[in-house]
Amino acid sequence: MSQTMKTLVVDDHPLVANATKVLLESIDGIEVIGVVSNGPQCMELVSQHQPGLVFLDYHLPVKSGMEVAAQIKRNFPDTHIVIFTGVDLKGIYAKSIELGVSGVLSKESSERTIKNMVNCILDGYTMLPLSLYRNAQFSGAYGKAEHALNEEELLMMNMVVKGATYEQIADHIHTSKRTVDNYLRKIYEKLGAKSKAEALEKFIKNQNYS
Repeated sequence: MSQTMKTLVVDDHPLVANATKVLLESIDGIEVIGVVSNGPQCMELVSQHQPGLVFLDYHLPVKSGMEVAAQIKRNFPDTHIVIFTGVDLKGIYAKSIELGVSGVLSKESSERTIKNMVNCILDGYTMLPLSLYRNAQFSGAYGKAEHALNEEELLMMNMVVKGATYEQIADHIHTSKRTVDNYLRKIYEKLGAKSKAEALEKFIKNQNYS
């Protein structure tokens, strides 16, 4: 690869941010031009340096990763974005594709997987988990009931399916337990469910969980 792609790391956890920076710098063709911890700092450096790739944490203070991704793609549509997240991936793929994000990775991914994703992007491709790829229906990867849910609601339902408590969900999305309770009640209504159990049944069916 003859050209170098300028890359920005955006993560509010210093250890994760620095580890990501070191890993990316070991990839041929990548030059990390900065590490920042929130959306405004990200947009400032993106405007100054116009990096070709942004590694963007899903959960950020001030603005969410998805909000920052949308802003980047509006102003710099050719910028590649990899959403780097510690939560279940299934709930955010649809919104990521809609925004034009180039890839989504779990923070639990191995170094090889992260490097493979970056190399795929450098070559004009992306990378999906086999489990997701095999279940994908590209005319509409998600059930009708899920189309009514936004990415935050999909995230919360995925966490509920995995057995997360309201306190754990509140901690993940930086809000209160009471707010989570209100959100989930609205989600159940959107799914046409009268109870948590019914909502989970409908959601799991649409997600094709095995």
